[in-house]
Amino acid sequence: MDILGIDIGGTGIKGAPVNVETGQLTAERFRIATPKPALPNSVGDVVKQIADHFSWKGPVGATFPAVVKDGVIYTAANVDDSWIGTNAADLFSGKLGQEVFVVNDADAAGVAEMRHGAGKDRNGVTIMLTLGTGIGSAIFLDGKLLPNTEFGHLKIRGKDAEKRASELVREEKDLSWKKWSKRLSEFMAELERLFSPDLFIIGGGISKQADKFLPYLEAGTEIVIVPAQMRNEAGIIGAAMYAAEPHAIVKKLSKKAS
Repeated sequence: MDILGIDIGGTGIKGAPVNVETGQLTAERFRIATPKPALPNSVGDVVKQIADHFSWKGPVGATFPAVVKDGVIYTAANVDDSWIGTNAADLFSGKLGQEVFVVNDADAAGVAEMRHGAGKDRNGVTIMLTLGTGIGSAIFLDGKLLPNTEFGHLKIRGKDAEKRASELVREEKDLSWKKWSKRLSEFMAELERLFSPDLFIIGGGISKQADKFLPYLEAGTEIVIVPAQMRNEAGIIGAAMYAAEPHAIVKKLSKKAS
C-alpha cells in the first residue's frame, strides 16, 4: 500500500509516496524550500504543491516540528507563533481536498527507524534524536512510543539544548566536529541521567556524515549510539506509516517489538 508522506522542516518541505509495508520510497522525493515566514496558509500551499507534483489522490501523512495532538499544533519553537492552536490536519486536508494526518516530526522519524531501520527488533529504552534546525526527539520502551517529548528544549548550561547542539548551531558558529560533538555529548549525558537508555539513534540529514562525529560522542559503557539508517527520509516514511494507522501506531509498534 502506497501513502504520500510529507516532512515539514524549518528549511525544507519534502515528500514522496511510500510503500508502508516495506518502508521504501516508491518515487523520487520532491522538495520545496519552507516559506519565510512559515505561516500556516503558506505552508499549506506548499503541502498542496507537493501533493500536486505526484498527482496524489488518497491518504496523506505529514510531520510538523511541534507538539501535535489530534492534528492540533501546541508549540511553535522553530515556526511562526500563529501555528499555536491551529488544526494543521484540517488546514492541510482543506488544501488538498482529502484527509491528511499530522504527527510530530521526530516521532515520525522514530517510528520509521523502529519499524524498518536502526531500531528494528530492539527492546529496552531507545531515544531517537533528529538534528537539524532544532533538535527533535522520540523515546520508545520496547518499541512503544511516548509521543511529543521535545527533549531539545531541556536546559543545558541555561539554554535550550537545541540552541547549543543543533546542526544549525554547528553551521552558524562554524564549530569543529569535535567541539560540536562535545556539546551533543553533554546533552545526551543529561538524557542518560534521566532515562537510562540502551540505544541512541542519531537522525536528520547530518546522519549521513556520522563518521565525522560519532567517534567523538561519549555515553555510558552499556549504551549503543548508531546513525539512523533512513537518514533524511525517515520523516517522510514515518508520516506515511502514521497515516496508514494513525491511532494504532503506538500499539502496533509495541507488538512488533514484543
